[in-house]
Amino acid sequence: MKETESRKYFIWMIIAMLFWGVAWTAGKVAAEHSNAEVAAFWRYAISFISIIPVVWFLKTPLKSDKTGYFYMVASGALTSLFNYLFFAGLSHGQAGYGGTMVTALSPLFTYVMSIAIFGTKISSRQVIALLVGVFGALMLLRVPYEGFGFLNVESSYFLGCAVVWSIVTVIAQKGMRRADPMFYTLVVFGITGFINMLFALPYHPFDFAAYDGVFWSIIIFIGLVPGTFGMAIYFISASKVGAHRTAVFMFIVPIGAIVSSWFVYGEVVALSTVIGCLLAFAAVVLFNMKRVSKVLA
Repeated sequence: MKETESRKYFIWMIIAMLFWGVAWTAGKVAAEHSNAEVAAFWRYAISFISIIPVVWFLKTPLKSDKTGYFYMVASGALTSLFNYLFFAGLSHGQAGYGGTMVTALSPLFTYVMSIAIFGTKISSRQVIALLVGVFGALMLLRVPYEGFGFLNVESSYFLGCAVVWSIVTVIAQKGMRRADPMFYTLVVFGITGFINMLFALPYHPFDFAAYDGVFWSIIIFIGLVPGTFGMAIYFISASKVGAHRTAVFMFIVPIGAIVSSWFVYGEVVALSTVIGCLLAFAAVVLFNMKRVSKVLA
């Protein structure tokens, strides 16, 4: 990647991840004005509709092979699960905690999966990095303070989000080698929206008058900005630089989540959450130190 392209890539990824952080607070507002099923459907329905003109404008080739389509279906199904867990978790828990926990744990899970699936070789330094990350994960789950108290409704949804999104990231790295990233994103959005629609139908998602202006304004924002813009940037990044390096940027998400949740809900972030996030961030940076230094050189 050229220096100019690398600089643009970093800037766009930072912007996208900040919007992802704001999406946690916005998602909590949307869930409060509807329910998890309806909010999950409309988030990706709007993303799917809005990305169609982008794909058309870019004259994206709409083709792949059988293996590529398999990856798209798998990614879409898992993203629909993540989408539901996202809104269900926010309906029970805090946006700042959810955004911090998921985005700190997901990169660590992605590293472990990359090692297991792709056979990525690791050095002794990287083993230490993973151990630091595990300790950070335990802090985020509040194990030193509450034991297995993290196995509650609030944390279980967010823990599920982290695991599912890690799998989606790894699949994206494989799948986008067989299809244009924008076409991949389009299909994933479509499959995600369709699956979530099936679960939303009992709640009458097309009864537009049943939901107020706050819900529609928030859900349109989530669908367009963190959705279409953020997801497209994320998937393109995974295809170009790999799942593990893309996952590093997720540590920017808590900034948007914590600041926006404090502004809207007055949420106070626990010290254990901050320490856990910093340890997880240090683990990923330590694991990826050589690659980062080469990019910045």
